[in-house]
Amino acid sequence: MRFTNQVIVVTGAAGNLGRAVSSAFEREGAAVVGFDVETNLLDQAVVAKAIDKVVQERKKIDVLCNIAGGFRMGKPVHETSDADWNFLFDLNVRTVLHTARATVPHMLKHGSGKIINVGAFAAQRGAALMGAYTASKSAVIRLTEAMAAELREKNISVNCVLPTILDTPQNRADMPKADPKRWVALEDLASTILFLASEDARAIHGAALPVAGLS
Repeated sequence: MRFTNQVIVVTGAAGNLGRAVSSAFEREGAAVVGFDVETNLLDQAVVAKAIDKVVQERKKIDVLCNIAGGFRMGKPVHETSDADWNFLFDLNVRTVLHTARATVPHMLKHGSGKIINVGAFAAQRGAALMGAYTASKSAVIRLTEAMAAELREKNISVNCVLPTILDTPQNRADMPKADPKRWVALEDLASTILFLASEDARAIHGAALPVAGLS
């Protein structure tokens, strides 16, 4: 098993993708520590305390998977409120920043680590009524690239995945006329994340890997 004796932190662990990623790591022998709503990822002090506790109890963090995030359709950019803008940047960007601040120092001390973030396929270009969302996910890609450039010489890899629509119960309910076979299965995205967390991806730094299925 690829992750025996490794400690994996997964944010958004109670969500559909978070559960799939956590289960996939556990099947590969990892010890998974999940953060969800009980850990306020928007509070840097709370995140730092939670990460410090993991290291105190587990001695290390091998992999950080930033799964927490979300999507919201919006209004035209000129009608987008500060509240809507801040909601998506908090959810998609600030959570990544806070976990990175708390986790990277421990990885540097340990001498290795892997970080996988979740961007979005849609973030590769702007789209109508999705200005705040695509901007926030584009920021995740740029943060991934910046961190990769900063940390690659320290034996820490940072990459992200760019999924399209995920096959979840909520998406099926919201889009009843769509064909979910064309969407990305949670297990397939989890497998891609595990690849980036594995030694097979040791030469990959700063990648933004599209995971588009047939959509």
